[in-house]
Amino acid sequence: MSSDSAPRPRTSSRVALRFVAVGSLISAALLAAPSSAQRRDPFQDKRNRMVATCIEREGIKNPRVLESMRQVPRHEFVDSKERVNAYVDCALPIGYKQTISPPFVVAYMTETIDPQTSDKILEIGTGSGYQAAVLSNLCKEVYSIEIVEPLGKQAAERLKKLGYTNVTTKVGDGYLGWAEHAPFDKIIVTCSPENVPQALIDQLKDGGKLLVPLGERYQQVFHMFEKTDGKLVNKKLISTLFVPMTGQSEAQRQVKPDPSNPTLLNGSFEEDEDDDGQPDHWHYQRLMSVDDMVVTQGKKSALFESHTQGRIAQALQAMAIDGTKIGGLGFEIDYKTEGTVVGKESWEIPGLMIHFYDDNRKNFDTVVITSNGWLGTSGDWREASRDVIVPARAREMIIRVGLNGATGKLWVDGIKMTVKPR
Repeated sequence: MSSDSAPRPRTSSRVALRFVAVGSLISAALLAAPSSAQRRDPFQDKRNRMVATCIEREGIKNPRVLESMRQVPRHEFVDSKERVNAYVDCALPIGYKQTISPPFVVAYMTETIDPQTSDKILEIGTGSGYQAAVLSNLCKEVYSIEIVEPLGKQAAERLKKLGYTNVTTKVGDGYLGWAEHAPFDKIIVTCSPENVPQALIDQLKDGGKLLVPLGERYQQVFHMFEKTDGKLVNKKLISTLFVPMTGQSEAQRQVKPDPSNPTLLNGSFEEDEDDDGQPDHWHYQRLMSVDDMVVTQGKKSALFESHTQGRIAQALQAMAIDGTKIGGLGFEIDYKTEGTVVGKESWEIPGLMIHFYDDNRKNFDTVVITSNGWLGTSGDWREASRDVIVPARAREMIIRVGLNGATGKLWVDGIKMTVKPR
């Protein structure tokens, strides 16, 4: 999902807050005046900090992947207006309703396919070209396809200018693959189909890996497929959220979102189909676990715990919403706290946030459900409720719950959302 410029929020009922896909917020340190060393290389320190705090600390271990993330100049792949945010762990708009993926997601996908120096890799969804550039440092050849013609042409020019000579791009339907260069050792899909396109299965080398976010438009899960004796062996990974690809495959989805009937899923955090400890339907979970000892209803609650100011503990859920048809939303949430303290900034406070996006996938408004009651130690469970006005221009929304940069422990359970027609 994308985000756009906004002032730092106050803890008021309606605030303009920058939403970032994996939940990191801009720190004062990131925007501080550069030292003399930084002036010689003004972005290297920011890349190092990005890798240390947003990628390595969050679980990426492969040293080759970490080094590539330190090398690729991400600021070259974003719009000039977004350069101040280039090294923040967030998705950023790149035009044509598309985004550049957050750095953690790029690193996660890259590590998961484990690129080797001899690999030929196919990427579906070039976008800005950033993922291709990261892969370029790690393998022999990258072939990348983008369906949006202006983006494809811009990415090709950018990659050429920056010297990524082992990356070949074209404009076309990525779900058809690139037969003349097949078979591929690895295929990485950076947009979300409903099912694995047959052409990609056919073009994957036996023994090869294919990583793809599958599922409904706002409910996706990474799947790793390995091809063995011509058949795919599937491993389900973490939940995620990707901008869907445009074109025929997207138009032919069997299950499509209903913007006139947004629905919150698994608000009790009970559902965990693959029993991996991560509740289904919530993505970009950070410093979150499931607690079966401290509950207010059912058998589980979500526990967010952080001891580092500014480090994000959160879970997100996205959905379509049509603000011309939906006038309001009612929220209820049970919560319990232990030693929660605001972060370095006043907006780093535990609570439930609702981020609204327009038809260009830009975050233009955020409502925060919080109060002083979310700070300190609550003792017993408490309930918070709030009616939220839906802006008429809203077309998508993301619900975020967690500590949001505060420290301490926060349990949440029984999140409910009711829809009120306009």
